[in-house]
This record gives sequence, structure tokens and C-alpha cells, in this order.
Amino acid sequence: MYKVIKYFTDLQDNNHAYKVGDVFPHDGMKVSEMRLKELSTDANRRHVPLIEKVEIVENEAGETEVKAKEPVEGFMNPPENPIEEEDAEKPKKRRGRPRNDAE
Repeated sequence: MYKVIKYFTDLQDNNHAYKVGDVFPHDGMKVSEMRLKELSTDANRRHVPLIEKVEIVENEAGETEVKAKEPVEGFMNPPENPIEEEDAEKPKKRRGRPRNDAE
């Protein structure tokens, strides 16, 4: 079972709106394993996970609880050693009007 962690509209389901806390997919909708990975990682248009896998367990008091599972690793996640801002080359700023070099 998957739970929505960020509001989104599903472009592959007639723009169905999912609010935070909703179950994904809604009743009667079937989605592929690839679509679940896409929405649960940063491999989607918003570049942030939108859903997370949850597990329903029964606690000692007999009540049901929802527990989040670990996120999917290695699926379009950023590299472990990102370039530091100081090391990255910054683009040169252009000032004034562009020159007309054509003679």
C-alpha cells in the first residue's frame, strides 16, 4: 500500500487529485511497478517523492498502525558526492548592451 506524502494530480489518471494522506492508487485504479517507482522517487516531473510505501501492522493493544517503509535506493537519486558550491564554476555575468561586432 502507498500513501501520498505531497499533493499532486496524476496526469496518467485523468488529472485525479491526490491529497497528503490519501491512499495511492485510488479504488479501481491499477498502476505498474514502474509508475510506483517513479512516484516514490525523484524520477518524476516534480523531482521529489510524492508517495511512500507503508505497511499496516497491529500493535500490542490490537490497534492498527501505519508504518512507512524505507525509500527506494539507487533509482535516479542524486550522487553521493555532489559538487560543492565553492568548487563549481560560476557563469560569467554579462553587463550592458550586447555588442554589434558585425561591420
